[in-house]
Amino acid sequence: MVLVIIVCMVQESDLAEAAAEADDLPHPHDVVGKHEEIPITDIFDEVFMQEFTDFDSFDEMVAASPSDASSAAELELVPDGTWDEFVAEATTFEDEEEMVFAARDHWVETQLGL
Repeated sequence: MVLVIIVCMVQESDLAEAAAEADDLPHPHDVVGKHEEIPITDIFDEVFMQEFTDFDSFDEMVAASPSDASSAAELELVPDGTWDEFVAEATTFEDEEEMVFAARDHWVETQLGL
């Protein structure tokens, strides 16, 4: 499964401030191609998962969820309401949306070296 996160979505974060203070940022297409899909495990990398969740990897988190899913590739098997509750219990986030935006910002910061 591939999670598509639109980087231009508006959400309060420190990312805009960090980017504004950066001297030399690459062109967005040098970071990721216009139609390139980013694997979900790249967005929710080990650094992010270890800092903000009870798990070492996103695959491990999905496998531990109350569902039949055993990896990130099977995330669609986890019911939405169940996933939100699980995210609230197993991470520092209140729900999936908050976690996704934080992971998006983390990925962008990592790609830009911020």
